[in-house]
Amino acid sequence: MNYWLLKTEPTTFSWDELVRRGRAEWDGVRNYAARNNMRAMAVGDLCFIYHSNGKPEIVGIARVVAAAHQDSTDQTGVWQCVDVEPIEKLARPISLAEIKSNPKLAQMKLVTHSRLSVQPVTEEEWKLVLNATI
Repeated sequence: MNYWLLKTEPTTFSWDELVRRGRAEWDGVRNYAARNNMRAMAVGDLCFIYHSNGKPEIVGIARVVAAAHQDSTDQTGVWQCVDVEPIEKLARPISLAEIKSNPKLAQMKLVTHSRLSVQPVTEEEWKLVLNATI
């Protein structure tokens, strides 16, 4: 299993919207690196859902339920996406400031490649973030 972080603007598509839908295509991504990360995702992989605007923070955990496929919002055939379902809301959100203040997370893509909307998370980073929610 691999771990990922999916960024979304909460005013466009929030954690609550994902929960309301129960399953969603992670569509609209128009960055080659992010698309390639989605191509690397497998069914069962886990993803942090990160709200990127307002109060930047990790708010929940989702699971990949459909591997990379054609993005239904793309007419060019270039862009792909995965489908995800919500697993659980974090006990408390983990802010970007909190992540940046932890030296063990200094190499996390969220810190080093902050604009990338779909990014890998190492197993160690995953565990550190989850331990911060306890």
